[in-house]
Amino acid sequence: MVATKTARGIAIKEKAASIGSNVSGITSILGSWQICHTICLAIIALLAAIGITLTTLPLAFLINYSTPLWLIAAALSTITLLMYLKRPCISPNTLLFQSGILIFGIPFQSVQKYAVYFRIIGALIILASIIIFIDKKIKNKNQKRKK
Repeated sequence: MVATKTARGIAIKEKAASIGSNVSGITSILGSWQICHTICLAIIALLAAIGITLTTLPLAFLINYSTPLWLIAAALSTITLLMYLKRPCISPNTLLFQSGILIFGIPFQSVQKYAVYFRIIGALIILASIIIFIDKKIKNKNQKRKK
């Protein structure tokens, strides 16, 4: 009975860590103007496809909050990393992906002259995590076929 309660508690903690990780990644995306701009354009295109026309960007108000949102994402990523170091219940690939998104979307004006480099480094980290994810999926699929 005690073991079941402990396992249930661990499962709840893992679920909470996973949700925190996802929220962190999503909020860090909002810190990048380019990605935010792309999302706005996608919303405009979607609305145009159903007959609604917009002349402004519907999420432009988020530009004013890019730095606080990025800082929240960085704090959540730090918490997620600390949880991972204490008890590895989160995929290291998820942490890698999050780190890439955070680096890609650094919103600080003082480093904007280096923004291209941050975006390249962030994109390479994101790409590496995607490649690792796909590679693991392919290996797992091949192992299942062999059984």
